[in-house]
Amino acid sequence: MSVLTASRAGVRHHRRWLVRDLDLRVDTGETVAVIGPPGSGRTSTLLALARRLRLTTGKIEIGGTAALAHVPGVEEPEPVFTVREHVEERLALLGRPRRAAATVPLYGLDPDQRGRDLSPYQRHLLGLALAVLTDPAVIALDGVDAGLDRAEQNALWRLLAEIATGGTAVLVTAREIDAALVNHVVLLDDPRTGTPGRPLVTSTAGTFAEVEPVEQSAGCESAEAEPAPENPAKAETGTGELPAADGEPAEARGVGSTGEEGASPVPRRDLKEGPPERPADERRPPAGTTSEDVEEEV
Repeated sequence: MSVLTASRAGVRHHRRWLVRDLDLRVDTGETVAVIGPPGSGRTSTLLALARRLRLTTGKIEIGGTAALAHVPGVEEPEPVFTVREHVEERLALLGRPRRAAATVPLYGLDPDQRGRDLSPYQRHLLGLALAVLTDPAVIALDGVDAGLDRAEQNALWRLLAEIATGGTAVLVTAREIDAALVNHVVLLDDPRTGTPGRPLVTSTAGTFAEVEPVEQSAGCESAEAEPAPENPAKAETGTGELPAADGEPAEARGVGSTGEEGASPVPRRDLKEGPPERPADERRPPAGTTSEDVEEEV
Protein backbone atom coordinates (compact mmCIF):
# COMPACT_ATOMS: atom_id res chain seq x y z
CA MET A 1 0.00 0.00 0.00
CA SER A 2 1.34 3.41 -0.95
CA VAL A 3 2.11 5.73 1.99
CA LEU A 4 3.86 8.51 0.06
CA THR A 5 3.29 9.78 -3.46
CA ALA A 6 5.09 12.68 -5.13
CA SER A 7 3.71 14.00 -8.42
CA ARG A 8 5.92 16.46 -10.33
CA ALA A 9 6.94 17.97 -7.01
CA GLY A 10 9.31 20.92 -7.11
CA VAL A 11 10.80 23.51 -4.77
CA ARG A 12 12.39 26.68 -6.12
CA HIS A 13 14.48 29.21 -4.18
CA HIS A 14 14.70 32.53 -5.99
CA ARG A 15 15.86 31.53 -9.49
CA ARG A 16 17.31 28.13 -8.66
CA TRP A 17 15.40 24.86 -8.51
CA LEU A 18 16.31 22.86 -5.41
CA VAL A 19 14.33 19.91 -6.77
CA ARG A 20 11.92 19.75 -9.70
CA ASP A 21 9.58 17.31 -11.46
CA LEU A 22 10.01 14.64 -8.79
CA ASP A 23 7.73 11.62 -9.25
CA LEU A 24 7.95 8.95 -6.57
CA ARG A 25 5.76 6.31 -4.96
CA VAL A 26 6.74 4.71 -1.65
CA ASP A 27 4.92 1.72 -0.18
CA THR A 28 4.64 0.58 3.43
CA GLY A 29 8.00 -0.52 4.85
CA GLU A 30 10.02 0.73 1.88
CA THR A 31 13.10 2.90 2.07
CA VAL A 32 14.24 5.82 -0.08
CA ALA A 33 17.76 7.22 -0.27
CA VAL A 34 18.29 10.74 -1.61
CA ILE A 35 21.91 10.98 -2.71
CA GLY A 36 24.12 13.52 -4.41
CA PRO A 37 27.16 15.73 -3.87
CA PRO A 38 27.23 18.64 -1.42
CA GLY A 39 24.99 21.46 -2.58
CA SER A 40 22.82 19.19 -4.74
CA GLY A 41 19.72 19.69 -2.58
CA ARG A 42 19.57 16.43 -0.62
CA THR A 43 18.22 17.99 2.57
CA SER A 44 15.71 20.15 0.70
CA THR A 45 14.39 17.10 -1.16
CA LEU A 46 14.12 15.15 2.10
CA LEU A 47 12.21 17.97 3.81
CA ALA A 48 9.92 18.36 0.81
CA LEU A 49 9.08 14.65 0.84
CA ALA A 50 8.40 14.89 4.59
CA ARG A 51 6.16 17.91 3.90
CA ARG A 52 8.41 20.35 5.76
CA LEU A 53 9.04 22.57 2.74
CA ARG A 54 6.34 24.38 0.77
CA LEU A 55 6.15 23.17 -2.80
CA THR A 56 6.48 25.50 -5.76
CA THR A 57 4.97 22.96 -8.15
CA GLY A 58 3.30 19.56 -7.94
CA LYS A 59 1.90 17.65 -5.00
CA ILE A 60 3.00 15.27 -2.23
CA GLU A 61 0.54 12.99 -0.41
CA ILE A 62 1.26 11.00 2.75
CA GLY A 63 -1.07 8.32 4.09
CA GLY A 64 -0.65 9.22 7.75
CA THR A 65 1.99 11.44 9.35
CA ALA A 66 5.67 12.04 8.70
CA ALA A 67 8.16 12.48 11.54
CA LEU A 68 11.64 13.95 11.42
CA ALA A 69 14.38 12.06 13.22
CA HIS A 70 17.81 13.75 13.26
CA VAL A 71 18.08 16.50 10.63
CA PRO A 72 20.99 18.85 11.46
CA GLY A 73 19.88 22.45 11.66
CA VAL A 74 16.21 21.51 11.69
CA GLU A 75 15.56 18.74 14.23
CA GLU A 76 18.39 18.42 16.74
CA PRO A 77 18.88 17.54 20.42
CA GLU A 78 18.69 20.34 22.98
CA PRO A 79 22.24 20.82 24.31
CA VAL A 80 21.37 20.88 28.04
CA PHE A 81 18.64 18.22 28.02
CA THR A 82 19.51 14.66 28.94
CA VAL A 83 18.32 11.78 26.77
CA ARG A 84 15.64 11.00 29.36
CA GLU A 85 14.47 14.62 29.44
CA HIS A 86 14.15 14.64 25.65
CA VAL A 87 11.88 11.61 25.84
CA GLU A 88 9.84 13.04 28.72
CA GLU A 89 9.34 16.32 26.88
CA ARG A 90 8.19 14.57 23.70
CA LEU A 91 5.76 12.42 25.67
CA ALA A 92 4.35 15.54 27.33
CA LEU A 93 3.85 17.18 23.94
CA LEU A 94 1.96 14.09 22.82
CA GLY A 95 -0.27 14.22 25.90
CA ARG A 96 1.22 11.07 27.42
CA PRO A 97 2.50 10.71 31.01
CA ARG A 98 6.18 11.41 31.56
CA ARG A 99 6.54 8.22 33.57
CA ALA A 100 6.09 6.30 30.31
CA ALA A 101 9.66 7.32 29.46
CA ALA A 102 10.86 4.31 31.43
CA THR A 103 9.39 1.98 28.79
CA VAL A 104 10.69 3.83 25.71
CA PRO A 105 13.56 2.00 23.95
CA LEU A 106 16.70 4.15 23.88
CA TYR A 107 18.77 1.87 21.61
CA GLY A 108 21.65 1.71 24.08
CA LEU A 109 21.85 5.42 24.88
CA ASP A 110 22.76 6.58 28.39
CA PRO A 111 19.58 8.24 29.71
CA ASP A 112 21.65 10.79 31.65
CA GLN A 113 23.84 11.87 28.73
CA ARG A 114 23.22 15.45 27.58
CA GLY A 115 22.46 16.47 24.03
CA ARG A 116 25.68 18.45 23.63
CA ASP A 117 27.74 15.33 24.39
CA LEU A 118 26.10 13.03 21.83
CA SER A 119 28.10 11.85 18.83
CA PRO A 120 26.56 12.00 15.32
CA TYR A 121 25.62 8.32 15.61
CA GLN A 122 24.03 8.85 19.03
CA ARG A 123 22.09 11.84 17.71
CA HIS A 124 20.56 9.59 15.07
CA LEU A 125 19.62 7.05 17.75
CA LEU A 126 17.92 9.71 19.87
CA GLY A 127 16.16 11.16 16.84
CA LEU A 128 14.73 7.76 15.94
CA ALA A 129 13.71 7.05 19.54
CA LEU A 130 11.71 10.29 19.56
CA ALA A 131 10.30 9.92 16.05
CA VAL A 132 8.78 6.48 16.61
CA LEU A 133 6.79 7.78 19.59
CA THR A 134 4.29 9.36 17.18
CA ASP A 135 3.76 6.06 15.30
CA PRO A 136 4.39 7.78 11.95
CA ALA A 137 3.83 6.39 8.47
CA VAL A 138 7.11 7.98 7.33
CA ILE A 139 10.36 8.76 9.17
CA ALA A 140 13.01 11.03 7.62
CA LEU A 141 16.63 11.45 8.73
CA ASP A 142 19.49 13.38 7.18
CA GLY A 143 23.11 12.39 6.62
CA VAL A 144 23.27 8.70 7.58
CA ASP A 145 26.93 8.64 6.52
CA ALA A 146 28.00 12.02 7.94
CA GLY A 147 30.46 11.62 10.83
CA LEU A 148 29.73 7.90 11.30
CA ASP A 149 32.38 5.20 10.97
CA ARG A 150 31.65 1.96 9.14
CA ALA A 151 30.57 0.07 12.26
CA GLU A 152 28.19 2.87 13.28
CA GLN A 153 26.71 3.04 9.79
CA ASN A 154 26.08 -0.71 9.81
CA ALA A 155 24.47 -0.52 13.24
CA LEU A 156 22.26 2.38 12.14
CA TRP A 157 21.12 0.48 9.04
CA ARG A 158 20.22 -2.53 11.19
CA LEU A 159 18.05 -0.28 13.35
CA LEU A 160 16.43 1.28 10.28
CA ALA A 161 15.73 -2.23 8.99
CA GLU A 162 13.91 -3.05 12.21
CA ILE A 163 11.81 0.10 11.93
CA ALA A 164 11.00 -0.59 8.28
CA THR A 165 9.91 -4.16 8.94
CA GLY A 166 7.32 -2.70 11.29
CA GLY A 167 5.69 -0.99 8.31
CA THR A 168 7.16 2.51 8.54
CA ALA A 169 8.60 4.00 5.35
CA VAL A 170 12.11 5.40 5.84
CA LEU A 171 13.65 8.36 3.99
CA VAL A 172 17.38 9.05 4.30
CA THR A 173 20.02 11.22 2.68
CA ALA A 174 23.66 10.35 2.03
CA ARG A 175 26.50 11.17 -0.32
CA GLU A 176 26.67 7.55 -1.43
CA ILE A 177 24.57 4.48 -0.71
CA ASP A 178 24.60 0.73 -1.23
CA ALA A 179 21.59 0.37 -3.51
CA ALA A 180 20.93 -3.11 -2.11
CA LEU A 181 19.93 -1.54 1.20
CA VAL A 182 17.04 0.52 -0.17
CA ASN A 183 14.03 0.24 -2.46
CA HIS A 184 14.36 3.57 -4.27
CA VAL A 185 17.28 5.89 -5.00
CA VAL A 186 16.77 9.56 -5.86
CA LEU A 187 20.00 10.77 -7.45
CA LEU A 188 20.41 14.56 -7.68
CA ASP A 189 22.64 16.31 -10.22
CA ASP A 190 25.75 18.18 -9.18
CA PRO A 191 24.68 21.84 -9.66
CA ARG A 192 28.20 22.72 -10.83
CA THR A 193 28.18 20.29 -13.76
CA GLY A 194 24.56 19.21 -14.28
CA THR A 195 21.04 20.57 -14.07
CA PRO A 196 20.26 21.91 -10.55
CA GLY A 197 17.36 20.08 -8.92
CA ARG A 198 17.00 17.37 -11.57
CA PRO A 199 16.26 14.00 -9.91
CA LEU A 200 16.88 10.55 -11.37
CA VAL A 201 14.69 7.99 -9.57
CA THR A 202 15.75 4.34 -9.64
CA SER A 203 13.96 1.38 -8.06
CA THR A 204 16.28 -1.32 -6.70
CA ALA A 205 15.99 -4.90 -5.52
CA GLY A 206 15.82 -3.64 -1.94
CA THR A 207 17.21 -6.26 0.47
CA PHE A 208 16.69 -3.77 3.28
CA ALA A 209 14.27 -5.96 5.20
CA GLU A 210 16.76 -8.86 5.25
CA VAL A 211 19.26 -7.01 7.48
CA GLU A 212 19.37 -8.53 10.96
CA PRO A 213 17.39 -6.48 13.51
CA VAL A 214 19.40 -4.61 16.12
CA GLU A 215 19.33 -5.77 19.72
CA GLN A 216 18.26 -3.15 22.25
CA SER A 217 20.56 -2.34 25.07
CA ALA A 218 18.56 -0.52 27.38
CA GLY A 219 -5.15 9.62 8.15
CA CYS A 220 -4.02 10.87 4.57
CA GLU A 221 -2.36 14.28 4.32
CA SER A 222 -1.25 16.07 1.17
CA ALA A 223 0.92 19.05 0.38
CA GLU A 224 0.23 21.03 -2.76
CA ALA A 225 2.17 23.86 -4.29
CA GLU A 226 1.48 27.19 -2.61
CA PRO A 227 3.47 30.36 -1.95
CA ALA A 228 5.78 30.41 1.04
CA PRO A 229 4.78 32.59 4.02
CA GLU A 230 6.71 35.72 4.93
CA ASN A 231 8.03 34.34 8.22
CA PRO A 232 9.69 30.90 8.25
CA ALA A 233 8.52 28.41 10.85
CA LYS A 234 10.78 25.89 12.51
CA ALA A 235 10.06 22.31 11.51
CA GLU A 236 8.58 20.44 14.44
CA THR A 237 7.20 16.99 15.07
CA GLY A 238 3.81 18.08 13.78
CA THR A 239 2.98 19.08 10.23
CA GLY A 240 4.68 22.49 10.28
CA GLU A 241 6.48 23.34 7.05
CA LEU A 242 9.52 25.45 6.29
CA PRO A 243 9.29 27.95 3.45
CA ALA A 244 11.84 27.36 0.73
CA ALA A 245 12.81 31.02 0.42
CA ASP A 246 14.11 31.85 3.88
CA GLY A 247 14.07 28.71 6.00
CA GLU A 248 16.09 26.42 3.78
CA PRO A 249 18.78 24.20 5.32
CA ALA A 250 22.45 24.07 4.44
CA GLU A 251 21.97 21.76 1.48
CA ALA A 252 19.35 24.08 0.04
CA ARG A 253 21.73 27.00 0.28
CA GLY A 254 24.39 25.11 -1.65
CA VAL A 255 26.47 24.34 1.43
CA GLY A 256 27.36 20.70 1.92
CA SER A 257 28.18 18.83 5.07
CA THR A 258 31.76 20.00 4.77
CA GLY A 259 30.62 23.65 5.03
CA GLU A 260 31.95 24.57 1.58
CA GLU A 261 29.89 26.80 -0.64
CA GLY A 262 28.51 25.06 -3.73
CA ALA A 263 29.23 26.75 -7.04
CA SER A 264 26.48 28.93 -8.40
CA PRO A 265 24.39 27.24 -11.09
CA VAL A 266 24.35 30.54 -13.00
CA PRO A 267 27.52 30.95 -15.15
CA ARG A 268 29.36 34.25 -15.00
CA ARG A 269 29.14 36.45 -18.06
CA ASP A 270 32.32 37.50 -19.86
CA LEU A 271 31.86 41.24 -19.97
CA LYS A 272 34.82 41.68 -22.30
CA GLU A 273 33.01 39.83 -25.07
CA GLY A 274 29.76 41.80 -24.75
CA PRO A 275 28.38 44.02 -27.54
CA PRO A 276 29.66 47.60 -27.90
CA GLU A 277 28.04 50.14 -25.63
CA ARG A 278 25.17 52.05 -27.18
CA PRO A 279 24.39 55.74 -26.64
CA ALA A 280 22.45 56.51 -23.48
CA ASP A 281 19.28 57.48 -25.37
CA GLU A 282 19.25 54.11 -27.18
CA ARG A 283 19.71 52.13 -23.96
CA ARG A 284 16.75 53.82 -22.27
CA PRO A 285 13.64 51.54 -22.42
CA PRO A 286 10.46 52.90 -24.05
CA ALA A 287 8.01 54.79 -21.88
CA GLY A 288 5.67 52.55 -19.92
CA THR A 289 8.11 49.62 -19.82
CA THR A 290 8.63 48.11 -16.34
CA SER A 291 11.83 46.65 -14.97
CA GLU A 292 10.29 43.18 -15.22
CA ASP A 293 9.82 43.64 -18.99
CA VAL A 294 13.51 44.25 -19.57
CA GLU A 295 14.96 41.99 -16.91
CA GLU A 296 16.83 39.05 -18.36
CA GLU A 297 15.63 35.74 -17.00
CA VAL A 298 18.44 33.55 -15.74
